[in-house]
Amino acid sequence: MGEVVDIGCITRLDLPVDTILETAKAKLESVVLIGYAKDGSEYFASTIADGGDVLWLLERCKLALFRAADGLAE
Repeated sequence: MGEVVDIGCITRLDLPVDTILETAKAKLESVVLIGYAKDGSEYFASTIADGGDVLWLLERCKLALFRAADGLAE
């Protein structure tokens, strides 16, 4: 398989987990990871120990997602 290139745009297509994780590793200082395991169960991991900080980040990201969907991205 050829090299996957991040073109930096929003897509309606699902992306491979490895693509997202490799891009994130190069950019992020901390991370909250949520998803589904192969057995269908929820998965959660975070480099941030404080649950309040994790929730704050999740809510900020949720707001950014809503704004992007409405065409109001910052």
